[in-house]
Amino acid sequence: MQSRSLTIEDGKDPSALPKAPQSRVFPLRILQFFGLFLILGLGISVLSMFMIRYGGVQNVVSTVRSEFQPCLEEPGVLERWIKPPSNLMHSMTDKELFWRASFAPQINEYPFTRVPKIAFMFLTRGPLPLSPLWEKFLKGHEGLYSIYIHSLPSYEAKFPPSSVFYRRQIPSQVSEWGRMSMCDAERRLLANALLDISNEMFVLVSESCIPVFNFSIVYDYLSSSRFSFIGAFDDPGPYGRGRYNENMAPEVDITQWRKGSQWFEVNRRLAIHIVEDTIFHSKFEEFCKPACYVDEHYFPTMLTIQAPHLLANRSLTWVDWSRGGAHPATFGKADITEDFLKRILEDHNCLYNNEPSTVCFLFARKFAPSALEPLLQLAPKFFGY
Repeated sequence: MQSRSLTIEDGKDPSALPKAPQSRVFPLRILQFFGLFLILGLGISVLSMFMIRYGGVQNVVSTVRSEFQPCLEEPGVLERWIKPPSNLMHSMTDKELFWRASFAPQINEYPFTRVPKIAFMFLTRGPLPLSPLWEKFLKGHEGLYSIYIHSLPSYEAKFPPSSVFYRRQIPSQVSEWGRMSMCDAERRLLANALLDISNEMFVLVSESCIPVFNFSIVYDYLSSSRFSFIGAFDDPGPYGRGRYNENMAPEVDITQWRKGSQWFEVNRRLAIHIVEDTIFHSKFEEFCKPACYVDEHYFPTMLTIQAPHLLANRSLTWVDWSRGGAHPATFGKADITEDFLKRILEDHNCLYNNEPSTVCFLFARKFAPSALEPLLQLAPKFFGY
C-alpha cells in the first residue's frame, strides 16, 4: 500500500495536523532570560563598586538615610523651632515674613523651659547715639532681652562684636513719618522679633529714647502686667475724630476711631494680632493720609476693636509737649540736670493692673546725642544703672 503525505487538500482539519516539535524552542528562551539577568546583575555590581570606590560608603549610606529616615527620628526637631535665628538678615518678603511670624502655639504649656524675654525694637534712621547708655542698662541681663534695629536700608552699623547691638539689624525698607510705610516698619520689627519663641514683651523705641529705671524694675513691671501699654483714646476734636474718613466703614466706625502714641509695649498675643492683620491695613493705607497720621491711629484703633480688654490705654514713654508744635521737645546737654530728671520720675499718677501707681513711665524721649555725657554721669543716681 502506497503511503503519501497528508495535505489540506485531503480534506483534513488543519488543527488536527501534527505540530512542530517545541523541545528546542523552550531551552533557547530560558538561555536568553538567564543571559539578560546575568548582564543586568553584572551592570549593577559594577555601578555599585564604582560608587563605593569614588563616592565612599558613607555617601551611599547618607543618601539612603536622608531619603528614607522618618522625620520623627530626626534629631533636634524641637530645637529648630525654639532656637532663635542666628542671623537676623534673611531674604523673606514682608508677605512671607508676616505669614511665618503669625504662627502661634495653641497649647499654652510649653514642652521646654521658656524664659520670657523683652524684645527692644529700635526704629531709627541710622546711628544709635545713646547706645552706651543702653549698654549700661542691659549689662548683666543676658538671656532676658533681644534687640532688633530697623534703619534706612543704606545704613551700615559699625558696632563692635562686643556690643549688644552687633549684627542686630533686620532687613529694612524706607519709612516716612505719618505714612503707612512707618507702620509697616513697626510690623516688620514685630514680625522679626516674633521669630524668637521666647520673646514675650515687645517694646518700640527710637534712637532718642532712654530707659529711666534699671532693667530689673522694667522687666518685673512688664512681665507682671495684665495689660499691654498702648495709648488708645477717643479724641472728639479735629486731631482725633476730625481725621476719620467715612470710607473706613464698615470695618471702622467713627465711634471706634482711636488716637495714641506711636511708642508702645505689647505682649506676644497682641503682636501677632498686629502682624497678621489683613482687614484694617488696606483701609488705613488708603484713607488715612496726612493730615491723618496713620502711626497715631492704626494700631490704637485696630486693637481697640480686637482686644480692648487687654489695653492699659496709656504709653510707657514720657514726652514733653509743652513747647508746642507737631513734635515733642528735644533735650540736649544743657537740659540734663538733676531737677529735670526728677521731673521725669516724680509726680505721676496712673493705674497699674487696675491699682493706683506712681510708676507710670519706664522710658523717655526725645534726647539729642549731646545729652549722652550728662546722662551717663547721672544715670547711676537717678536710674539705678
